[in-house]
Amino acid sequence: MRSQRGSESTGEAMPPIELEYLAIAGAIAIVLLATFVIWRRRVQRSLSRRLGKASIDALSNILIPNGEGGEIHIEHALLTGRGVIVIDIKDIEGNVFGSDSMQDWTVISDKRRFTFSNPQPALYDRLAAVARLIPEVPVTGYVAFTSHAEFSKGCPTNVILLDELLHDLRAEKRGAGDPAVDAFYPHWDRLRDEAVATQFGHLLRD
Repeated sequence: MRSQRGSESTGEAMPPIELEYLAIAGAIAIVLLATFVIWRRRVQRSLSRRLGKASIDALSNILIPNGEGGEIHIEHALLTGRGVIVIDIKDIEGNVFGSDSMQDWTVISDKRRFTFSNPQPALYDRLAAVARLIPEVPVTGYVAFTSHAEFSKGCPTNVILLDELLHDLRAEKRGAGDPAVDAFYPHWDRLRDEAVATQFGHLLRD
């Protein structure tokens, strides 16, 4: 009986060297994650500053009613002399090939080739939601790609490079003030209030 119990496998403790390797790997993973989080926050702060310099006011990562009983996410909305500008930002590296009629766009870079869904329809849905809330204000929008992207065949409708868009908006902001902006403020406040109310209602349901 003794020899039978001794032959049964009860599992062996992990050798100390393997535990040490696991501890080192875990520490490296934590450092990498923390580094990524810090880098991401710096990028977001930098983008927020750039958007602030290019607009009179800005709202980011908000939810508003979509007009169909649900909500829709707005990545960035800027109050400018033009009215309200809705921006979807795409950080994609490579040469982008797409058109208004293509369902999928293709990206070709030195590292890889891939496709992604045409971002225009989603932008148009966001524009419609914003325009429904503030019909008195001109509402336009762009899918803005960072400087990592290139459109060698030209940009489709409502697609622009982010640097170019922000440069133009900064120049307009430095120019003579547009009296129409004063009339935009009450409607901009309405958009902000709707965003807060929708976000709060969404959190309550969750």
